[in-house]
Amino acid sequence: MHYYTLGNTGLKVSRLALGTMTFGDDWGWGADETNARQLFDTYLEAGGNFIDTADLYTNGNSERMLGKFVKESGSRDRVIITTKFSYNAEPGNPNAGGNGRKNILRAVEGSLQRLGTDYIDVYMLHTWDQMTPAAEVMRTLDDLVRSGKVRYVALSDAPAWYVAQAQTLASERHWEPISTVQLEYSLAERNIEFEYSALAKHLSTSLMVWSPLASGLLSGKYRPSEQGGEGEGRLAMLADSGNPAFNKFTERNWAIVAELERVAKELDRSMAQVALNWVANRPAVASVIIGATKLHQLQDNLGALDFEIPPALLERLETVSRPESRFPYTFFEPSLQGMLNGGATVGDKPSGYHTPVLIQGEGAGVS
Repeated sequence: MHYYTLGNTGLKVSRLALGTMTFGDDWGWGADETNARQLFDTYLEAGGNFIDTADLYTNGNSERMLGKFVKESGSRDRVIITTKFSYNAEPGNPNAGGNGRKNILRAVEGSLQRLGTDYIDVYMLHTWDQMTPAAEVMRTLDDLVRSGKVRYVALSDAPAWYVAQAQTLASERHWEPISTVQLEYSLAERNIEFEYSALAKHLSTSLMVWSPLASGLLSGKYRPSEQGGEGEGRLAMLADSGNPAFNKFTERNWAIVAELERVAKELDRSMAQVALNWVANRPAVASVIIGATKLHQLQDNLGALDFEIPPALLERLETVSRPESRFPYTFFEPSLQGMLNGGATVGDKPSGYHTPVLIQGEGAGVS
């Protein structure tokens, strides 16, 4: 297992993180405790140390199982636990969710109790609530770091401008900075490239990827049908749930799946391994979350970084999955940018000419 530093920190995390949204069968598609423990043990045996959960996952049972497994295995000093807050589990109580100070301080105590630990390695805002000022969030998270209950802080699923504001406030006010930004990223979902890759590089943070297999679409277990798609798994079950994260049965995505399958065959690798390898090696990506309900799925995923994708095959994946550029990003394309320089060739400085302080590997750290 290779490790990267998490953004502009000294925390060393495995490039493949274990997602535990599947720990617990409360939602109808997870792993029971016996299978979850097998997944946990296999991940640790492979050298993994970065584990992702949230207070919301399987009604809190994900945190409970993870805490139990860590205690029984005696691995607390080894593992890096990431958990999240934001979602409300108390209908009728508006302050039992969101990103305000009251809920953050309530939520952290609940997570510490369920995890059976006295500190959280990376505490993460789960989703932007559209109302809490960035200063309130970052000051509260900084207070938690100073109290010793949290080691590092992070954001997930928030607008780029909000992340930039939060990181700037942290820098200017000497608060704990954002170590990573967790976002959906895959061959089927590349829209974060318009803002977040550059944000991570220039604002001293990193990217942590969720749903690198597009909820299983890129694993090859789904096929197009007259109803849009078919196959056994979470994606087929939730395709019509109204959650855009599961709206993956599109003509564009089926073209990506077909090309990915061809590339995987040429490499003699599984489709999932190629898809994971592609996203793990994108700019600013520090770690990629792999989730599984079956042991063979996890074992396959763990082999995703044992090879390189040749440039010609990378170009084929790039071409079929390239997102459509829209305003204002169309103004940043080479054809229009050339007009700014009067036709003269102006390129980036040579490698090593200037590197932001303590940032290596394009913001993702070093192996």
